[in-house]
Amino acid sequence: MTTNLTPALAWRRLREGNERFVNGESSHPNQNASRRSSLVDTQNPFAVIFGCSDSRLAAEIIFDVGLGDVFVVRTAGQVIDDAVLGSLEYSVAVLEVPLIVVLGHDSCGAVTATRDAVETGEMPAGFIRDLVERITPSVLTSLRNNQTEVNDMVVENVKQMSQRLADSSRVISAAIEDGRTAVIGLSYRLAEGRADLVSGIGEL
Repeated sequence: MTTNLTPALAWRRLREGNERFVNGESSHPNQNASRRSSLVDTQNPFAVIFGCSDSRLAAEIIFDVGLGDVFVVRTAGQVIDDAVLGSLEYSVAVLEVPLIVVLGHDSCGAVTATRDAVETGEMPAGFIRDLVERITPSVLTSLRNNQTEVNDMVVENVKQMSQRLADSSRVISAAIEDGRTAVIGLSYRLAEGRADLVSGIGEL
């Protein structure tokens, strides 16, 4: 069983939920005991949200959805690795999710750390270095385009990570070509709670 939503309808549902959240009118759907019981043996999410791990970016809250509605993958700076690609391929191939959302946000700490590393030439220690290395291409592109603000770099990072998903995964690229799924990039504004569309791959 699948959602039967097109990528465009899935995006509209997320957009409407985000609008309710922005206006302080969240309806908190699908969060009761009966919904929980109905999902024990199945799940049919209508979107996968690949977002930053930031504590202020809780996907189900900002899009006003509930249990079983969205398949969520999160890493700092929405950085892609093999586990992320595997999770997203599962959502597309097995769960047949019609929409992949790459969700970044303003004042992102991972992007800020990367900009600082690029400017100073000093790389952070430990595995934070791995995050910075993966975000560096987005920061360098922004600087080449004379965009020095972190929030511009966040948008560039969302665009590049979205394109990387389509380029790296044959499962995802085939689903996009067939019109079964689309990839959209969103940039979330912390103060307003609004998620703005910044890129799209596939039919919407």
